[in-house]
Amino acid sequence: MTHTLQGIAASKGIAIAKAFVLEQPDLTVEKKSVKAADEETQRFQEAVGTAKAELEQIKEKTLKEMGEDKAEIFAAHLLVLEDPEIINGVTTKIKDEHVNAEFALKELADMYVSMFEGMDNEYMKERAADIRDVSERVLSHLLGVTNTSLAEIQEETVVIAEDLTPSDTAQLNLDYVLGFATDIGGRTSHSAIMARSMEIPAVVGTKSATSSVSTGDMVVVDGMDGKVLINPEEGELETYREKLDAYLRQKEEWAKLVNEPSVTMDSHQVELAANIGTPDDMEGVLANGAEGIGLYRTEFLYMGRSELPSEEEQFKAYKSVLEQMDGKPVVIRTLDIGGDKDLPYLDLPKEMNPFLGFRALRLCLEETDMFRTQLRALLRASAFGTLKIMFPMVATVEEVREAKAILQNVKEELVKEGKDVSDNVEVGIMVEIPATAVAADIFAKEVDFFSIGTNDLIQYTLAADRMSEKVAHLYQPYHPAILRLVKNVIDAAHKEGKWAGMCGEMAGEQTAVPLLTGLGLDEFSMSATSVLPARSQLRQLSKQETEQLAKEAVQLSTADEVAQLVKDKGFIVS
Repeated sequence: MTHTLQGIAASKGIAIAKAFVLEQPDLTVEKKSVKAADEETQRFQEAVGTAKAELEQIKEKTLKEMGEDKAEIFAAHLLVLEDPEIINGVTTKIKDEHVNAEFALKELADMYVSMFEGMDNEYMKERAADIRDVSERVLSHLLGVTNTSLAEIQEETVVIAEDLTPSDTAQLNLDYVLGFATDIGGRTSHSAIMARSMEIPAVVGTKSATSSVSTGDMVVVDGMDGKVLINPEEGELETYREKLDAYLRQKEEWAKLVNEPSVTMDSHQVELAANIGTPDDMEGVLANGAEGIGLYRTEFLYMGRSELPSEEEQFKAYKSVLEQMDGKPVVIRTLDIGGDKDLPYLDLPKEMNPFLGFRALRLCLEETDMFRTQLRALLRASAFGTLKIMFPMVATVEEVREAKAILQNVKEELVKEGKDVSDNVEVGIMVEIPATAVAADIFAKEVDFFSIGTNDLIQYTLAADRMSEKVAHLYQPYHPAILRLVKNVIDAAHKEGKWAGMCGEMAGEQTAVPLLTGLGLDEFSMSATSVLPARSQLRQLSKQETEQLAKEAVQLSTADEVAQLVKDKGFIVS
């Protein structure tokens, strides 16, 4: 009889194959007393050296096959192995307490993992996962335990694991690994993000996949509905094979729209753009026919390193993207660090609630040398395409005016130096703070465009941390309050003759597309792989009908009622 597990749909698609259950190596550590502390320290340092060599290889493989932003995960892992607080902490423990290297490492790593996991933000929890991954790699060498290599899988399979670390995921041989399912994780975990970039089906957070599945079991991973079927009956297998065929045919149909305009059936045109983290993401952007870059997250240039990137390094990265877009608009967000993203070399203050603290534009307006360097690089790159600069985390008009004044001063400085700078650089802001959304009519007089950052706007408006399981049900993109704020922002922009976009996760969701079209959104920015499905959906919508839908939706009482209305009206189309 079929056993079905329900998890979180992390990456679309369907995988049907025999299971390979990834066994967790036994890394049990015993505390032992050692007399020769120097020899034990040497043993630890050799294990660290071996782990470093392995990570360098994985990083290079990831860079070639998946791009720079995914390879940065392993740059961060290498930094863990160079962190003096961790490495010196272990060697000091060995020498002072005369304990074995395994015990010293496990005790210190567990302390840091526990500390980071206790912090209430996504980035710090990811750092905990990094430390756990790296320390287990070193431990395996100290203990002489061989890790199962996913790279050696030589037959079509579905991987089942408690979780897949970044190094596990990077080693997946996509010729044979058709999909995976895990016990833990969410849509924003490393494994889920990498699955989407590799375009393989994944279901995470099943809670019991490893205890329910045995290696060799026939498994279906349904990345659309978040289901894992174990040993399905032949009739169910046939149903899923048909579902897989239909999905592959649908992808072929979407591919035909790569060079088509993004228009409704009654000729209303919008712009479907892509979100990127590094120039390496451009391959997917171009392959999926995005009409612009709606969000270039520049913080990836600053992360996984020991010092600030130079002006020249930034200039080359921005120039590369602008040239590849060949005149299509590129919205580049200035540095958005803080909150869930930290830079160890900046020595940012430790805050009780970093999401509401010293971050993004607030940080840049104080660290003006760093800000000016980025603005110089951006303006120099503006000569090579259609650049639009966007300031994040704006709460007050004063911040906008101060940032624009610095930008103008930098421009004048560059012109005096004889540098080429475009005279047509639009300046906008991310609308992610409720106060800014409410006062959008005031801000619309100060900027050229708005881009609504729904990820933060939703959690700030509903006071619900999207990473907290206990309040995750309150993270509601279709809450009428959110729709009303979005409407207010779009209406304010249009009243001043400006355009409004959206660069949060919501922009590419099937339920959101008709609602946002009806509200009058001009630009939808999403992951590159969502562009073609959104374009296909858009072409089956009537602008006039979506306007009526939006009018009704903002008057409803709950997010569920809004989602049901979209479904009942037939706006979710295949």
